Amino acid sequence: MDTFLQNCLNGLSIGSIYALIAIGYTMVYGILRLINFAHGDIFMMAGYFMIICMTDLLIPWYISIIIVIIATIILGVVIEKVAYKPLRDAPRMSIMISAIGVSYLLENLATYIFSAQPKSYPYDKMGFLSSKVTLGNISTTLVTFITPVLTILLVIALVILIRKTKIGMAMRAVSRDFETSQLMGVRINAVISFTFVIGSGLAALGSVLYFIPRASVYPLAGSLPGLKCFVAAVFGGIGSIPGALVGGFLIGLSETFVKGSATLSQYSDVITFVLLIIVLLVKPTGLFGEKIKEKV
Repeated sequence: MDTFLQNCLNGLSIGSIYALIAIGYTMVYGILRLINFAHGDIFMMAGYFMIICMTDLLIPWYISIIIVIIATIILGVVIEKVAYKPLRDAPRMSIMISAIGVSYLLENLATYIFSAQPKSYPYDKMGFLSSKVTLGNISTTLVTFITPVLTILLVIALVILIRKTKIGMAMRAVSRDFETSQLMGVRINAVISFTFVIGSGLAALGSVLYFIPRASVYPLAGSLPGLKCFVAAVFGGIGSIPGALVGGFLIGLSETFVKGSATLSQYSDVITFVLLIIVLLVKPTGLFGEKIKEKV
């Protein structure tokens, strides 16, 4: 029973992080119909930003988190302005290739600047976040408990933002009809930049929560988590924020329980993509995705 509860807790924690990053995928796709393949690498760069702040500049962790979030947001917005905005009217294939190019650029840039060797993450300097918590026979870090609660609160706040505010209304309008929204006076560039601000900020926060228990960062650290988060977004219905949350939870739980199995642990990464195939065969739009009716 203790093992089951431990797996549930770990699964919800990693699933929450997947959900935070998946929201970035789903929001950008909802606005631009673009799969931002560089999103996982933005998540990775946030890990290096934290190392620079705390190890090189000796900035306290609570200030470092704020700096990392701001730096990651700037990185995300700059990428949108430089690599995506000039191709906004180009064929979808062109902007997708640009996103893949940005992904490889960030990975190679990180390798050139920081080397390919893993860098130690300052998890032992993260204050109460890295402290150990023991409940009965279950022992883990405090951040494992905090992560699911924080993620759910952020998702609720984000849903309220999109449904109840002016910028949220503009985002919904752009996601429905890009050209008509522009003709109606919606500031498209501001809406797109705001979308990248939210997505990059959540990726930075997810990076902090992800690397504390793992203690090291390397240039390809965002590749597989980024791909899993994309799967979580598709799994829940890309374009749906609650769907990204549910997709992240389901993938995190399934992955953790497979890792806990003595015979199936080596297939823990495979199960994510098996689940994706099954869901897409049964419901191609994902669990919460809307079926788009095309007008003839």
